[in-house]
Amino acid sequence: MILTRILTTLPDTTSAQALGKALVTARLVACAHVSAPGTSFYIWEGQEEHSPEVQLWLKTTPDRAAEAVAELARRHPYDCPMILSDTVEANPAYAAWVAEQVV
Repeated sequence: MILTRILTTLPDTTSAQALGKALVTARLVACAHVSAPGTSFYIWEGQEEHSPEVQLWLKTTPDRAAEAVAELARRHPYDCPMILSDTVEANPAYAAWVAEQVV
């Protein structure tokens, strides 16, 4: 069965947990997983930058993915957030659970 997985980064665990919880509570995603902190290196407005970030993984159905991405973008603290999504094959039991959670 096919699911949509969404990835973004946030400045800290607290903001990632809050955003993930909000999307689960809104029933736009079934699960939000916050990964351990890392460091991102990039150029922003002409300056080399580096900053701590955590990854937020979200799992939803393809039917709810656009709404989940829109709400994620609306609530995201960054001016230009990275929001990536793709479709993945999931085992039937997990996919059924995800479908039951997002309404």
